[in-house]
Amino acid sequence: MGLFTGLVTLPLAPVRGVVWLAEVLQEQAEAQLYDPGRIAAEMQEIADAVAAGEMSEEEAAEAEEELVARLHGPPR
Repeated sequence: MGLFTGLVTLPLAPVRGVVWLAEVLQEQAEAQLYDPGRIAAEMQEIADAVAAGEMSEEEAAEAEEELVARLHGPPR
């Protein structure tokens, strides 16, 4: 980047910083959302809730379907 370009685009630096931060936060959130270990733990929580009578079989089936979809990764 040349000196002139750097000076002209300097006022946009905070915007670029915010955009970069938003991208990093999105990547981290997606990494956690689609983490197989986290999904397995949530599956266990569903099983525990069904065993304790806190959740019906139908509700558990719906929740498990959502988790399986997450396990396959983000929609494209």
